[in-house]
Amino acid sequence: MEGLMLARVLRELQPALPLRTLGWVFPDETTAALLLDGPGLDGRRNMVLSYRPPQPVLFLSGERLRGEPRSPFQRLLAARARGDLLGVEQLKLDRVVVLHLGGESGFVDQAPTRVLFEVTGRNANVLLLEEGQGFAGKIVMAAREVGAGRNRFRTIRSGGLYSPPPPYDKLDPRTLTPQQAQGLAAVPVGRWREQLDGLGPLLSAELVRRSGLEAGEAPGERWPQVLAALQTLVGDPTVSEGTMHGGAREAARFEKAAALRKALREPLEKRVSLIRNQLADVTRAAAGLEVAAADREEADLLMAYQHEVAPGAPSAELTAFDGSGPRVIALEPNLSAVQNAEKRYTRARRREEVYERLAEREPMLISELQEAEERVRHLDTASLEQLDTLAETLQAERPEKSQYGMRFVTPGGHEVLVGRNNKENATLTHRLGRSLDYWFHAQGYPGSHVLVRSGGRELAQPDILYAAQLAAAHSKARGGGSVPVDYTRIKYVWRPRGAPAGQVHYTDQKTVFVDAAAPQG
Repeated sequence: MEGLMLARVLRELQPALPLRTLGWVFPDETTAALLLDGPGLDGRRNMVLSYRPPQPVLFLSGERLRGEPRSPFQRLLAARARGDLLGVEQLKLDRVVVLHLGGESGFVDQAPTRVLFEVTGRNANVLLLEEGQGFAGKIVMAAREVGAGRNRFRTIRSGGLYSPPPPYDKLDPRTLTPQQAQGLAAVPVGRWREQLDGLGPLLSAELVRRSGLEAGEAPGERWPQVLAALQTLVGDPTVSEGTMHGGAREAARFEKAAALRKALREPLEKRVSLIRNQLADVTRAAAGLEVAAADREEADLLMAYQHEVAPGAPSAELTAFDGSGPRVIALEPNLSAVQNAEKRYTRARRREEVYERLAEREPMLISELQEAEERVRHLDTASLEQLDTLAETLQAERPEKSQYGMRFVTPGGHEVLVGRNNKENATLTHRLGRSLDYWFHAQGYPGSHVLVRSGGRELAQPDILYAAQLAAAHSKARGGGSVPVDYTRIKYVWRPRGAPAGQVHYTDQKTVFVDAAAPQG
């Protein structure tokens, strides 16, 4: 049941208020009917609240209804929600309605109460609230308790405070002006409901039928035609037989397409952002070549004039090779001139290697960025079939992930898990690893724990080098030259008392030297 349909029920009822009530009856476990008495009801003297998900409904009925309470909530509703029906309210055109009952005096006085009905599909609910204004207040009891396990955004507990659904900003179709309607001229008729309150899939399909346009067609200059159809829908929000069948199907397709667009947009936009950041890394690495060139020039000067550099000096003034005059070079006093030069050569080599590695990927990244941006651009206009195809493509492109760490396989067929953060490092080392499995870590560098699930068997040399290269490539040593990597059995690795996750001590290790680049294959 959609917002405009609810508004019509309340519109028919409000002129007759206040109304005397004759109590509640309960035709079944999820239906409550308030019996009304008063003129102006046209024989429809029952207000029926059917709160069975996923199709709750509120309507006036002239049918003779009976039934005793069948649940604790229904018994409390019959006992506490009594007295004249003083008013009914709808939250904007949302699917939330509150009934104000005046209470009654007798052997046991009953205070005024409110009955709130959330006519919201699979989340349908009826609540008994204490007396108050509007839609907020203390919950006396709910037909369905909703805890954080079922809805982490909004809980509904007896004795707790009721919070209405989150506010939203949509146009009210009952007061829509021609200027506002003209502002929607570029929006396909089937998507007007995204801007208008009180319309769901069925009424949206009915609007399309009454306007005479196609669901995906923007009205353009024919917006007055759609506005006129909308005004008839506000006055009579009933759905034709054709809409219930073909229109409902189209509405369901529209809903699925909208849900797919929403689900696909986030990973696509994240992909675009990631590729742009990777291209920015290439730009930064290119800028680092100038720094590398300056390091090499200073290193060459230190090697050429090492005999002129005083031991322990914090700097040296050396003549530039190009005759441009003296150059002041900062030094580490505890290192010799040659050691200072070697340090600069190492820094320069690392910057150059980083640039070369990133520059190789630049053409591929540019191509991937163009493809990702094209996908984002066509997301809003893609058909349901195209969206399904895109979803399947993205699923196929998604890399295989392990629940814990990245997963690889050594040349000898052993599974390798690589931690992606301190928590995963701790999990791999202390929970998943068996005592005779192998553990690898770059020596002297922060980085990933690498677990080789060997089943107690010895590792062949290619397997050791493969796992060691993974450990070096997923450490702060990445991009350097030859990196020492320690490896040992899990039983020789432990976490010191009070140490943070991922920090370990180990013994009985062996060391291999490998290049700090990810192994191929």
